[in-house]
Amino acid sequence: MPQPEILVFYGISSPWAYLGTPQLWSIARKHGARIVLRPIRVIEANGGIPLRTRAQPRQDYHGLELARWRGHLGMPLNLTPRFYPCRTIETAAQAVIAVQEAALDAAAFSFAVQRALWAEDRDIADVGTLRDLARATVGEEGAALVRDPALPRHIETWHGNLAEAEQRGIFGTPTYVVNDELFWGQDRLDFVDRALAKAA
Repeated sequence: MPQPEILVFYGISSPWAYLGTPQLWSIARKHGARIVLRPIRVIEANGGIPLRTRAQPRQDYHGLELARWRGHLGMPLNLTPRFYPCRTIETAAQAVIAVQEAALDAAAFSFAVQRALWAEDRDIADVGTLRDLARATVGEEGAALVRDPALPRHIETWHGNLAEAEQRGIFGTPTYVVNDELFWGQDRLDFVDRALAKAA
């Protein structure tokens, strides 16, 4: 049988993607599945709404839920990180794309970027910060892949990820895809686990 895959459409600055990563890794190991990262921006074409443009009660509840999940999972998370909203997410996202293309541990690098933003108050829009994170997780080869601007093919993949998300009907992140079935939100990862078990 071919190796199962979990496609992960996510915002590199999404706190929900950050909170879901440890469970995602555990599920992937359990089923021998390959994690394929598809970093994207907000999918406005399908109804996605940037957090800071939402009504204040929705923003307030967002913070409440983050606090609940932070406590439930026992993960460090600053509810008001210094560098969020990010000046840009493109540099970090395109670096993840480059690291994945190079067959390095893109998942580890991506999680380090998310942790830097949400738990360490570091600026993930800064090239030097990203290179330090890449060096620590995937070595000098990975650090050399962090560029601003990114290579044209990585920019093309970045735009292609969004187009694919739109075509699949994805509207929020993180969305996990198993055998073309969508699972929106890190609170749906138990269903990702079941889908992989059923496919096996």
